[in-house]
Amino acid sequence: MLCGVIYNALVKPLLFRLDAEKAHHLVFNNLKRAYRVPGAAAALRGLYELRHPSLEREIFGLRFRNPVGLAAGFDKNAELTDELGALGFGFVEIGTVTPRPQPGNPQPRLFRLPQDAALVNRMGFNNHGAEAAAARLRQRQNQDLIIGGNIGKNKDTPNELAAHDYIACVEALHEVVDYFVVNVSSPNTPGLRQLQEREPLIELLQQVQERNQSLPKPRPLLLKIAPDLTDPQLDDILLIARETNLSGLVATNTTISREGLTTPAANVANLGAGGLSGKPLRQRATEVIRYLSQHSRGNLPIIGVGGIHSAQDAREKLEAGACLLQLYTGFIYEGPGLVRQINQALKKA
Repeated sequence: MLCGVIYNALVKPLLFRLDAEKAHHLVFNNLKRAYRVPGAAAALRGLYELRHPSLEREIFGLRFRNPVGLAAGFDKNAELTDELGALGFGFVEIGTVTPRPQPGNPQPRLFRLPQDAALVNRMGFNNHGAEAAAARLRQRQNQDLIIGGNIGKNKDTPNELAAHDYIACVEALHEVVDYFVVNVSSPNTPGLRQLQEREPLIELLQQVQERNQSLPKPRPLLLKIAPDLTDPQLDDILLIARETNLSGLVATNTTISREGLTTPAANVANLGAGGLSGKPLRQRATEVIRYLSQHSRGNLPIIGVGGIHSAQDAREKLEAGACLLQLYTGFIYEGPGLVRQINQALKKA
């Protein structure tokens, strides 16, 4: 509780004076430095980590120490997994990783909407490439932390060759991640969402799954979907998940919708294109989770993400049918104490 007060009173006001991407790098670098100080890792765990048998989850054959994970997009290059594990996360999803390094879209490309507790991003899969991420993961200290690999295609790879990119990521990361998430739902790579359509998606997932299953100890393969899909499209996703033997779904990615925002429309328009995340996404993400859970009769594990800023938001996702949770924008706005806050509430429940 005290950590949350300090973050909101002192740390966040300073960070929010900076450009959003600069603030991100500042936090990254300072957390790295702080973690190297003798005793810092234990101190961070003492402040933020909560372990209890009631928090443990066994999902798609993996044992999670708690159900609260960090969504892809924060640690794109697997640079901070040990440090993030010390902040109490039960798992960390790196990426989105592409086969070859790429710079992403021109800056500025990350924006805050404080009135809505939201972010708009058009990062564009900026990352160092799959081989660099794999090399870092081989060097990590905390080998017990569950790591997910969120994978995508390079911007200059045509959609008809997309499977080659996803397979290349699977091959590079297979030994160092515990599960994979196929990302075809980001709005920030031109044409990527076209791969969510039924035929291209089946073809893509079948090829990726075939390669995954051919490797020693195949990894659980999940699909991350957009919140902007219609009910018939969600029905298609469930059929495709069954047909391609997916282990689960991640629901949801960012939205291209700008409905219901408090921030003046002109200000939002000035930011340009990008995916919206945070509190405005909460209700829609929960609706998608509930629909998927009900129509799969609870037989397809769902990682719930989108607008989780409190323990109540987390409970809402779990009650809708999610079995695991992920934070991103809520982590930015509420601070690292949110992880422990959610786990404390789940432990009491």
